[in-house]
Amino acid sequence: MLWHILADLVLLIHFGFIVFVLFGGILTIWWRWIPWVHLPAVLWAAALEFGGWICPLTPLENRLLQAGGEAGYAGGFLEHYALPVIYPQGLTHEIQLVLGFIVVFFTLVTYGFVWWRKASYI
Repeated sequence: MLWHILADLVLLIHFGFIVFVLFGGILTIWWRWIPWVHLPAVLWAAALEFGGWICPLTPLENRLLQAGGEAGYAGGFLEHYALPVIYPQGLTHEIQLVLGFIVVFFTLVTYGFVWWRKASYI
């Protein structure tokens, strides 16, 4: 039971990280220090996607599931949880490249919006 709870906690952290990478730049409106945390997270996520690598949280989650007597899963977090809904055929390197560009695009749009909003108050 404890292992399953820990695996679920890692899953929530994993999901939270992805949400932060995509939308964390918006927090810059309220907290000026956010880019110091957000931009390295974006770089890490983009590097994982462009490199075709798996996030280290995925093997950790699998180990915790296996320690609790459950089966882990093959592939990455997105492949296991998101892609069956979005891309039923599975994760390919080309899809990972697209996801990497989406991360970069969202970041540029978000920081552009934040910059525009701050500039309009000056």
